[in-house]
Amino acid sequence: MKASHQETLSIGQAADRFGVAAHVLRHWEAMGLLAPARTRTGERRYSADDLYRIALIVKAKAAGFSLDALGEMFTTGDPTDRQAMLRQQRADLKRRIAELESSVHLLDAVLSCKHEDFARCPTFRAAVAEQP
Repeated sequence: MKASHQETLSIGQAADRFGVAAHVLRHWEAMGLLAPARTRTGERRYSADDLYRIALIVKAKAAGFSLDALGEMFTTGDPTDRQAMLRQQRADLKRRIAELESSVHLLDAVLSCKHEDFARCPTFRAAVAEQP
């Protein structure tokens, strides 16, 4: 049985729910990432499955996935390929986390500096020197 109009969301409602613009959902559809149902008048209607897919895309983008990579992951039939993509993304995230932690360490050094010119502060200079 097809979902009724009340059980689905319009493009505006779906966009609002996820904090994205409607044109973003249309772009994702054009890329093949989404395939919402259409009414007889052509209005997009987003089902619970579509909303799950939108949530997944939003989370994956936050994790650093490109839309092209997501499309590849969604369409690959090979679990081994999918696992390889996920492992690569995990490694990229770990690297980004390490870079961010290093940046926080530098900021902490500046914040703890009591010198008028933090660039001359020995603590800050030591923190900069230990950065790769």
